[in-house]
Amino acid sequence: MNVTATAPITEQADRLVGADRVLAVLAELARHPVGIALEDMARAVGSAKPTVHRALASLRRAGFAAHDGRGHYVLGDEFLRLAFAHHELRPDHVRVQPVLQRLAERYGETAHYAVLDGAWVVYRSKVDPIEGAVRLTSTVGGRNPSHSTAVGKLLLAHALRDDEVPAWVAEHGLERRTERTLSTVEEFRRELAAIRDRGYGVDNQENEAGIVCVAVPAFLTSPTAPSGAVSLSAPAYRTPLARLVEEVAAIRAAVESRIVP
Repeated sequence: MNVTATAPITEQADRLVGADRVLAVLAELARHPVGIALEDMARAVGSAKPTVHRALASLRRAGFAAHDGRGHYVLGDEFLRLAFAHHELRPDHVRVQPVLQRLAERYGETAHYAVLDGAWVVYRSKVDPIEGAVRLTSTVGGRNPSHSTAVGKLLLAHALRDDEVPAWVAEHGLERRTERTLSTVEEFRRELAAIRDRGYGVDNQENEAGIVCVAVPAFLTSPTAPSGAVSLSAPAYRTPLARLVEEVAAIRAAVESRIVP
């Protein structure tokens, strides 16, 4: 009875090892965009060449691996198709969440992802730092005026031509949120033009007194039209706007490295 009882367990363990090995080979393929030879793959996953060859054969049958003309193995087109299709179907806030977490951890301030909705920005995601978070008016699903926020002005700069700004202001107005809110057509037009030139938006206590912010575009669906914006907001006494501006290049690099259209 003991033999009979343990045999299925042994077989199950063998199947599990085989599945794990196939996944290990697939993961190793992803580390070699220009391909990897069978010998090197066997060495990398710590298995014999015949065993690795069988794993690669399984992946090739599924279209998840391919054999190029140089004797190297690469990720297959079917795997890439599924991966990119899955990535593009994921909601914006899910795709951008790792970026926000990384920024909040690195700078110890609040990171947002927001999209433009007419005269408003809608916050799709928000990550507060583990320590030192301050209370902001932004909430996930909440709104703020686009004309007084870094994310909103950045997205408007992409959405409006210079000659369209007066009509936009006439329709939506420029509510004065703080004493620093831009409140004239000419001020607003110049600000949007400056954003187009430098590539990022700023909020110098224009939406909330004492809160500063920088924003960079997030190109989730197109390489030219931002789907939304990622921002970093902070109390001015702790992280002055000049300090955030100094970090714009690093913030942009973090966003671009994790978001590929």
